[in-house]
Amino acid sequence: MILGLETSCDETAAAVVTREGRILSNVVASQAALHARFGGVVPEVASRRHLELVAPVVREALGEADATLGDLGLVAVTAGPGLIGALLVGLSAAKALAWGRGLPLAPVDHLHGHVASLYLEPEPLEPPFLCLLATGGHTLLLDVRDRAGYRAVGTTIDDAAGEAFDKGARLLGLGYPGGAALDRLAAHGDPDAFDFPVARLDGLDFSFSGVKTALLYAVRGLETAELERRRADLAASYQRAIVRALVERTRAAAAELGHERIAVVGGVAANSELRRSLAEAVT
Repeated sequence: MILGLETSCDETAAAVVTREGRILSNVVASQAALHARFGGVVPEVASRRHLELVAPVVREALGEADATLGDLGLVAVTAGPGLIGALLVGLSAAKALAWGRGLPLAPVDHLHGHVASLYLEPEPLEPPFLCLLATGGHTLLLDVRDRAGYRAVGTTIDDAAGEAFDKGARLLGLGYPGGAALDRLAAHGDPDAFDFPVARLDGLDFSFSGVKTALLYAVRGLETAELERRRADLAASYQRAIVRALVERTRAAAAELGHERIAVVGGVAANSELRRSLAEAVT
């Protein structure tokens, strides 16, 4: 069995999986409520909370898998990218477990981990495929030819898609985590109410700073009562612009590279508009 630890941001997670990719347990302790009062993740607060949670989360993951430390053959841990202090907690815990049990330690690149999640049961996806990786800190188009790795063919030149969603939510006065709150509000708005720009760059790169600035000016240009009345329309139009950029670039990359299958990973993959639009785009 393999024990995996993840502490790259504000969630303390541990999972036990088999080498064949069968998930025996997956325990995630979220800090969303803790950071909501600050409107975003505070690195020092996240690190201290990881210290409190990492041991209980590991114990719970082992318990759910009906396993003990003696059943493990490998300890894997997120080594980056992420918040330095948060990463150090997970790395220290994983090193201690591996050293104490005489087990090999596998440091895992956070982004490669997102792609590798596609290989897990019960429905593993085998390469080749195009992967859109969209998180709070990264937006990438990846050409995945085998399980050993990938080749980045597109990235963002400024903000990541998840960051753009969170900052847009903050401009609209929504709670944290912002991306999910904006998605919920957008469901009640008209996505054609505002004409926000979709950046079109050479190649397959993304840019989200322009649409974020456009939302800022739109919010500033409305009186308080009008802003409140049209908040859902702003959210829907803003979300539509970000999703259009993601879908258009993804379709272009798939056509250019000859991929017939597209995978989406990362937190932004939970966005309802993206899931719907991308599914319609590839049918």
